[in-house]
Amino acid sequence: MNHRIGNAGSGMFRLLKHVLFIALFGVMLGTLAGCMYPDNLRKENQIPPRDQLFIVQHAIDEFHKATGVLPIINSTMDTPLYEKYKIDFKKLMENQYLSSIPANAYEQGGTNIYVLVNPELKPEVKLMDLISYQDVGDIQKAVDAYRSAHENQLPTGQPVAPGFYLPDFGKMGMKQGQIRSVYSHGYLSLLLHRSGEVVIDYAPEIMQIMNKKGIASPPPDTDLRTYLVDNSFFVPVKSFPYYWKNNEPVVSER
Repeated sequence: MNHRIGNAGSGMFRLLKHVLFIALFGVMLGTLAGCMYPDNLRKENQIPPRDQLFIVQHAIDEFHKATGVLPIINSTMDTPLYEKYKIDFKKLMENQYLSSIPANAYEQGGTNIYVLVNPELKPEVKLMDLISYQDVGDIQKAVDAYRSAHENQLPTGQPVAPGFYLPDFGKMGMKQGQIRSVYSHGYLSLLLHRSGEVVIDYAPEIMQIMNKKGIASPPPDTDLRTYLVDNSFFVPVKSFPYYWKNNEPVVSER
């Protein structure tokens, strides 16, 4: 009798261990799957950017209507135009104009910084790609290091416009550097301004959107970067103005 009870108890114990092992394995598998989750299935990429921008735009409009000011983070006079008006989500959240910060925002671990364009006329929400910004920053560090080691000389290559050069990556001991475009998903070259600032060359993207829109002769005083802003979710980061010269977009000093 006791022997049968002992066997039964032992069998139940083995069954319980088996069930616990399966449960633990399931938890570990789920955690591992989360770590290897494809980029296109991550939370921040499941909601289309258009929807996220629409929600934030509505919050900005309501905040502006109620307060007469914009919920932006203070910047300096030297901050580039398209990086100048970063949205202050804290103000929107505290005043209950927004229930949560978009998952693709930098504040949530995403790869975008939310900014405003046309703040004085018609404030419009756009995205600043943090990956492009950081990639340029890495190359900027290499340029600064070269400059420091070569009596303030810049690693300049071929001139492309007054005050602008192609960086000579060979001088810096680097492979040719390029930046993945948020507009066409192709690769864009970098430029080196005579001040030592590294920027992205958006001329090919500007030309592409102008051809697509049938814009053959824009006004000479128009900063052609506006075509990129008006026809996409993104602003051109780390950039200088472009103007129409000799039938092409040409980068120009501010």
